[in-house]
Amino acid sequence: MRSPVGREVVVSGVFTALLVFSILSLPSLLLTSGRGGGASYKNWPFLAAVRDPRSGGGEGEAGSGYPVSFAYLISASTGDAARAARLLAALYHPANCYLLHLDREAPAEEHRRLAELVSGQPVYARAGNVWIVGRPNLVTYRGPTMLSTTLHAVAMLLRLGRRWDWFVNLSASDYPLVTQDDLMDVFSRLPRDLNFIQHTSHLGWKIKKRARPVILDMALYEADRSELIRPANLTTNRRNLPTAFKLFTGSAWTMLSWSFAEYFTVGWDNLPRTLLLYYTNFISSPEFYFQTLACNARRFRNTTVNHDLHFIRWDNPPKQHPLYLGPRDYRRMVLSAAAFARKFREDDPVLDRIDRDILRRDGAVSGRMFSYGGWCSEGDVRRCSNPLEPGRKGMIKAGAGSRRLRAMLNKMMSAKNFRRQQCR
Repeated sequence: MRSPVGREVVVSGVFTALLVFSILSLPSLLLTSGRGGGASYKNWPFLAAVRDPRSGGGEGEAGSGYPVSFAYLISASTGDAARAARLLAALYHPANCYLLHLDREAPAEEHRRLAELVSGQPVYARAGNVWIVGRPNLVTYRGPTMLSTTLHAVAMLLRLGRRWDWFVNLSASDYPLVTQDDLMDVFSRLPRDLNFIQHTSHLGWKIKKRARPVILDMALYEADRSELIRPANLTTNRRNLPTAFKLFTGSAWTMLSWSFAEYFTVGWDNLPRTLLLYYTNFISSPEFYFQTLACNARRFRNTTVNHDLHFIRWDNPPKQHPLYLGPRDYRRMVLSAAAFARKFREDDPVLDRIDRDILRRDGAVSGRMFSYGGWCSEGDVRRCSNPLEPGRKGMIKAGAGSRRLRAMLNKMMSAKNFRRQQCR
């Protein structure tokens, strides 16, 4: 006869198993893969895929044969529809995945405009690798809803049935300084578990302005209000620094490996959930969460590269707000060897120069609206209309951007610099 203690252990074990199963099954209830398994994601109102019914085959078809691929989140807010569409075209490659999120606060007309701009491009439909979040989140600037939107995007991209190597989060005010072929050429030589997270444990002024204040993000529980508020009681508006883990801060713009994305989305370790709860009442949590998580997780603390791959010109002091870039910054952007830059005003003339001189995309002159690459080469722009062209799949044509980026990463990841800049 089984003892009461034994029965309690069995019941507890069954309950725990059911709880874990329900947590792991939740993403599959919210999102299904596309062709090839389960119901189509056309049935799920919060995700709209741009697809071409004439193209056959399974997911991941366009990306096969390429050495590495990237999953991009492009975040946009009110007034950003055209900028997001332009950024998508500048970043586009058939091997990658692209998820666009336009803040729920944007007017319905702008959501329709973004959908029209994206669906009007037949190349996206033929490759089947561009999605728009059809049930977007309400996002508060500097609030934890910015972080939750990023985590939501990662979860969706993990469930889409297409393999990628690195997740990249960008805003509509970002722009690439290298072609996707340049990026693939450089990253094909790197270990796939590297995470590009600019980080430091020297918090400085952020202790008083970020780590100690307690805030509430109204967008977490209000249907139509995105605002940060602070409790009126000053005794509850300050907190001590944690002792269970060490705080790290840095850039909100990251490039995260598939393995790290899986870890904080469906991993067994509870640290990702613990930190998510801790940062729920934290100002600018996107500048802390991934840094603190990677540097406190034994498995990933030695995978960090201390750089966000961005060229940013900051106000000084205290480096809280990036300044707008323009034509005078072009030379410094190129010499920085960064992969991306921010932030830009819509249709700033410097973007036209980047298109012409770096990305080699100039629809008005050459008819090519996408960046130069093996699948979309100069001299035969008609092939850009068919990303599944058999003779082009897997072809990489890297240029000067690849050499600049590779030189920067070689210096950064040298034996002298790499370990010295990790999670200290």
